[in-house]
Amino acid sequence: MNENKQELLDKRYMRMAFIWAENSYCERRKVGALLVKDKMIISDGYNGTPVGFENTCEDENNASKPYVLHAEANAITKVARSNNSSEGATLYVTSSPCIECSKLIIQAGIKRVVYTDAYRLSDGIDLLQRANIELVSVEID
Repeated sequence: MNENKQELLDKRYMRMAFIWAENSYCERRKVGALLVKDKMIISDGYNGTPVGFENTCEDENNASKPYVLHAEANAITKVARSNNSSEGATLYVTSSPCIECSKLIIQAGIKRVVYTDAYRLSDGIDLLQRANIELVSVEID
């Protein structure tokens, strides 16, 4: 695919991931993720508590509760419950993945990760690089 066309697609899907992040009930940070394969969105996710739990991500000290799921984990587990496969897919996520999500990305067969904001720790990105997963940082308007 033409590089410029891919960049336009990346920015378009990233804007959609930011819109999807608005679904999050988390106060400190809202993160959205889309899994795309063959130009089709096959899964989506945003950070939040597991199904059936209260929609409050932070405790009384404004720290994230330990059972809050990241957007990437929600998108990957959601595709696992569908008839789709994430093998060879691209993950669009509004924040670069943490190490735990990076392990899931590798195991899910995702080949490309596009993100905008850098997470405070870089160990997730380092692991994805080690696994030869294509990483693209984009700025959106």
